[in-house]
Amino acid sequence: MDETNEIIEVKEINRLAYESDLWSRGLTAIAGVDEVGRGCLFGDVVAAAVILPVGLVLEEVNDSKQLSEKKRDRLYDQIREEAIAWSVARVEASVIDEINIRQASRLAMKQAVEGLTVRPEHLLVDAESVDLSIGQTAIIKGDSLSQSIAAASIIAKVTRDRLCAEVWDKLYPGYGIAGHKGYATKVHREALLELGPTPHHRRSFLGNLFAEQQVLF
Repeated sequence: MDETNEIIEVKEINRLAYESDLWSRGLTAIAGVDEVGRGCLFGDVVAAAVILPVGLVLEEVNDSKQLSEKKRDRLYDQIREEAIAWSVARVEASVIDEINIRQASRLAMKQAVEGLTVRPEHLLVDAESVDLSIGQTAIIKGDSLSQSIAAASIIAKVTRDRLCAEVWDKLYPGYGIAGHKGYATKVHREALLELGPTPHHRRSFLGNLFAEQQVLF
């Protein structure tokens, strides 16, 4: 039997495709915008906005969830050094409960953009719209497809992870916040059922958890 070798071509993602198109139109202040913590039971939703120099290539930048903690920390420092401007904003759990997580995420993104020291000419946003009168492009899976959005995702995630490990875990020992970062892991759910929610828990996210507990017991 003849053997045939099949060559599978892996197409490399051009994470500057969106930026390059805007640069070619004379726009230079392009801000990537992203948020983290949307699906957590605990803590703030954190957003970041980052404007990188025209033509800058950051080879290792990718969706923050695809990177190791060590690499994220290193890129966090590099992005802050290289960026023309960067900004972080947080919206706390009580506001999330009041206006819902999607609106809280959009508010955090808006505040992050407003916190930039350079006014952006266009926004590249991860699958959302920002309530500002600035031209913008919403990109599905933008943190994997755009260097600017990926940079924002790294800044936002490192910021939130450090809050979990260095602030919130010490403020509320026993919940394992440093480990699970506020997500609904088994450890977190069990701690919630034993200790009850803290002021930083999103009450609107906990209804199903406690309803399930009542059914089980």
